[in-house]
Amino acid sequence: MDYLQYYGVDWLAMVLTFVAIWQIGNKNKIGFMLMMCGNTSWVFVGILTESVAMVIANIIFFSMNVRALLKWGKEAKANPESVV
Repeated sequence: MDYLQYYGVDWLAMVLTFVAIWQIGNKNKIGFMLMMCGNTSWVFVGILTESVAMVIANIIFFSMNVRALLKWGKEAKANPESVV
């Protein structure tokens, strides 16, 4: 088994996704930025594996994370005491 078949980008994407979910669960908006890095990594893995579905899904997930980050930023400005 070749653990670096995809140049380690799949491992990076996995770690970024886990850490991002952990950070979002802790109400830390850096989680969205980490998730966007993870999505970008998954797009690269999708290209390497020739999985159009993976590429499309992660472009959409990336966009959803941008939206969430922007919405969370607006809510934080409107109600600063509710954000950790």
